[in-house]
Amino acid sequence: MKSKLNYIAISAVIFILSSCTPPGGEQGKGGSSGGGTIQLVFLGLMILVFWLFFIRPQAKRAKNQKSFIENLGKGDKVVTIAGIHGVINKVNEDGTLNIEVSPGSYLKIEKSAISMDWTAALNKPATEKK
Repeated sequence: MKSKLNYIAISAVIFILSSCTPPGGEQGKGGSSGGGTIQLVFLGLMILVFWLFFIRPQAKRAKNQKSFIENLGKGDKVVTIAGIHGVINKVNEDGTLNIEVSPGSYLKIEKSAISMDWTAALNKPATEKK
């Protein structure tokens, strides 16, 4: 839903920008009228919109993912991006984890292979239904 709103906002900005300047770029026969300045302002607004809707949220998500990976510790229940559920048995120095997927069965995986969303959903406390 959020990405659909982003596309709608960007489409509206592009429509407004395209309707503000004539196709030929000339305002009249009497000389220059400052159309270049308006185009620069609109270009700046377009860059601002792209930054607000695309670059900033992606950077925020990357920062959250990095802090999540750094805070993993022994005993945490995790889910990998492949859908494997396990419990962290050991955090290795080389950026890998040993996870126990069943009693006595261990896998060595990269820290980056842990899914932040699925792990959060797994560890979310169950809500009581009334």
